Amino acid sequence: MATESDSSRRQPKGDKRDRTRSRLLEAARSLIREKGYEHTTLEAIAERAGMTTGAIYGNFKNRDELFLALGQTYWTPIKPKVRPGAKFPEIMRALADATLAAMPDRSAAAVGRLTGMAYALTHEELRAKVTAFTAQSYAFGEEWLRSVVREEDLPMPAGQLVRVIHALSEGLVFQRLLTPELMPDAIFRAAFAALWKRTATH
Repeated sequence: MATESDSSRRQPKGDKRDRTRSRLLEAARSLIREKGYEHTTLEAIAERAGMTTGAIYGNFKNRDELFLALGQTYWTPIKPKVRPGAKFPEIMRALADATLAAMPDRSAAAVGRLTGMAYALTHEELRAKVTAFTAQSYAFGEEWLRSVVREEDLPMPAGQLVRVIHALSEGLVFQRLLTPELMPDAIFRAAFAALWKRTATH
C-alpha cells in the first residue's frame, strides 16, 4: 500500500503547480478584500499562503500579472445557456438569467474587482494589459455572437453589441450589490429585453 509521501511524489508536477497558483491567488484575494490592491504586497501574499516570494515569481512574472490572473480566476465571463438556433430575444433572456446566476460569485469578488479597476486607472502599464485582455475577450464574444445569431438580426454590429452587453451586465451587477433593494431581477430582464425589443421596432 502506497504511503502519502509516495503518492504525493507520483503526482504530476502540473498538479502541484496548479495547487500552488490556487493558494497564492486565494491568499491574494483575501488580502485585497482586507487592504485593497494598493496595500497588498507580494511578501504579504506569500506569507498568507505559507510560501516564499520565490513561489510567486515561479508562477507569475510580477505583481501585475498576479492581479490579472485574479480577474481571470474569480471574475470569469458570464456564459449564457443558449440552444442551437435560438433567436436573439431568447439569447438576451439567457444572458439576463446568466448574469443573475453569477451574482453570488460576483458578490464574493466585487471588492477586489473594484479596487483592482481603481488601481489600474492610475497605473498605465497595468491598464494597458487590462485593455489588451479585454480586447481579446470582446473578440471572442463577437465570434460567439456571430455563431449563434445572424448579424442582420442584431440591433447593432456584433463588435459594438458585445461591448454594450459587457457594460450593461457589469453596471447591473455593481448597482445590484450596492443598492439591492433598487435592482430586483425584473430590472435585469428588462434591461436585456430592451436590446431585443429595439430590433423588433427597427
